[in-house]
Amino acid sequence: MAPREWDATTYDQMAAPMTTRGTDAVARLTLRGDETVLDAGCGTGQVTTALLERLPRGRVIALDASRRMLAVARERLGDDARITFVRADLGQPLPLAEPVDAVVSTSTFHWVRDHDALFRHLAAALRPGGQLVVDCGGAGNIASILRILEDLGETEHPWTYATPEETRARLDAAGFAAAETWRSERPTPLAPDELERYLATVVLGTHVAELGEERGAVLVREVAERMDEPLIDYVRLNVDARR
Repeated sequence: MAPREWDATTYDQMAAPMTTRGTDAVARLTLRGDETVLDAGCGTGQVTTALLERLPRGRVIALDASRRMLAVARERLGDDARITFVRADLGQPLPLAEPVDAVVSTSTFHWVRDHDALFRHLAAALRPGGQLVVDCGGAGNIASILRILEDLGETEHPWTYATPEETRARLDAAGFAAAETWRSERPTPLAPDELERYLATVVLGTHVAELGEERGAVLVREVAERMDEPLIDYVRLNVDARR
């Protein structure tokens, strides 16, 4: 499945939960300040801004598969000479001119179906000893929403929600060492009047794109109405590893 385009402007307005998790991931990086770091799935650049603060003498490669996301990120980050923007699919070999010192990724890897290939591509992009820090959806993520979708007859989904054990095995096979993987719960309450907009943009955007605007809006409304409360039951897969 090819990556979809995103409503980047709306996403940017609703990205606080992803940005919070992203800045937490950036804080886990061990940096001197002069490294080259790949932001794998940079979105609209909110987390990239935090990453740049830790790299006063370094560089960031801001990579995303969505043209619209990259356009908003460029607008946010301006003409900072430390940034290179790259449009690429993480499910394919990465088109980087040279290896990077670290990779950080937030709320992205669960959109990549083949995690075996994903970690091989990342290993190829990292220098020996390079660091990988990840936050993404893991096994159990949005479980209540998945149950509602199944009740509504929607059984095909665009996500890969892996366990820490599955991910550690994939990292080992791809050549990573000292890999730590763990699960954390990050329940996220939303304002009731923002729930449908958030679902349509962030959680169910692929479903809406495939169903079309009218049928997609009906699905989003039905999911929102069946939720016990306006809360997204996020469960995160976290990774700290070295190449």
